[in-house]
Amino acid sequence: MKLQKTIKRRASQNLLLSMCCSFISLLGYGQISSSIDSTAIKIGAELLYKIEVKTDSSTLVVFSEEQTFLPLEMINSYAVDTTKKDGYYQFTKTYGLTQFDSGVYTIPRQKINLGGKLFYTDSLEVQVNPVLVDTTKQKLFDIKPLTEVEKSPSGFWGGFALFMLIFLSVSGLLYWFVWRKKPLSEAEKIAALKPYERAKLALEKLDEEQYFQNEEIKTYYSDLTLILRQYLDEKVYEQSLESTTDELVLRLKTLKEANQITLSPETIRNIETILKRADLVKFAKSKPDFQLARFDKSTIELEIDHVKEGLPEPTEEELLQDLAYREALAKAQKRKKTKQAIAIAAGVLLIALTGFVIHSGFTNVKDTVLRNPGKILLEKTPWVRSEYGAPGVTISTPVVLERQKVELAEEMKGKAQVVSFAYAEVDTPVDIIVNSSKFAAQAGEDGKAKDVPIDVLKVAEGVLDRFEKQGR
Repeated sequence: MKLQKTIKRRASQNLLLSMCCSFISLLGYGQISSSIDSTAIKIGAELLYKIEVKTDSSTLVVFSEEQTFLPLEMINSYAVDTTKKDGYYQFTKTYGLTQFDSGVYTIPRQKINLGGKLFYTDSLEVQVNPVLVDTTKQKLFDIKPLTEVEKSPSGFWGGFALFMLIFLSVSGLLYWFVWRKKPLSEAEKIAALKPYERAKLALEKLDEEQYFQNEEIKTYYSDLTLILRQYLDEKVYEQSLESTTDELVLRLKTLKEANQITLSPETIRNIETILKRADLVKFAKSKPDFQLARFDKSTIELEIDHVKEGLPEPTEEELLQDLAYREALAKAQKRKKTKQAIAIAAGVLLIALTGFVIHSGFTNVKDTVLRNPGKILLEKTPWVRSEYGAPGVTISTPVVLERQKVELAEEMKGKAQVVSFAYAEVDTPVDIIVNSSKFAAQAGEDGKAKDVPIDVLKVAEGVLDRFEKQGR
């Protein structure tokens, strides 16, 4: 017995010691508390949930970003408020919570990291009340009638502005890529010149001083003779570029003897001399002086003039061939520009249609482009508001409804009077039919008139049968 009391006393001492250690441990990190600004809120209202931590400056406080308040929803997370009080720091973290269903909810415990250890707040209970509406005090009103509103012109001006933007864009692209006269590049300008003008221009740009300063005499003579050979290749002998000097000179002599070109023996001799000197420079490493190189350039210029003068006049057939070639070239350029214009217009149209489809939807764009009769009827203004039949039925329609001839069934004759107005033809996109009916009062067993019940389903079936007979 004494042993049992000793064991119980030691157990109580251990429990008390453990509680004291836990309390001391908590004081070492801080004090944590949680609160809400109200225990009851209305649906959708904001509930302020606060977590307060009191600790010293050496303890790191971390409010987790992964807090969950389910079943409540967090709508705001406010910044941490820090204040110093009585040698301790107080950290206050506020959350804005809400719930959109009425009922009693429990805010779960939230975790706080203090100095690397996790602590949890207490769970709290909150009541979410519905918004009550007293229907006995709320006045009820009839449905308001339709009100005619003038169509805003903004739609027209918006469409017009869009059309002008597309038109100006297409026009600008066509002008820039098709109609605008593009400035020719230097190579294109040279290619557009005649062979004689091209040769003279190349000789003017051939600066012999630059070649001699850079000791490129070999390149100089290669360029000089190339100018001469290109001119002869285009105007005299088509194989001048591939021929050797002897072959070219022999061909010139042959053409002179055949009276196909008028050249003096001195001209042929000068051409032969310069070509052979160029061969020596290129293949035998000969180095003429600067004065001789300049003299050879002047000689080439002079002999090109003599060759031009000695060429026969072009025949009428050659002129016609040249004219046909130029016309074909002009037509090809025109076709190219036309294709470019069509491609640009198609591209802009495709881009515009794609934008319209993304903005307004495919069906709306299709109905607008193809002019759907139903859309035309819907956009018709102003609509006609009128009353039809007796008792009157007031309705707004795109057009005035026409009175229709109605044939009653034999069993209904004398018992009912039906007046029908309709907008319904074979080609109309929609049928609008208004029927106004009167039923004769019937006498009861007591001889007094009594109301006759109307079978609405039977009336609807009759209308559907009439539509089927009309093929609608």
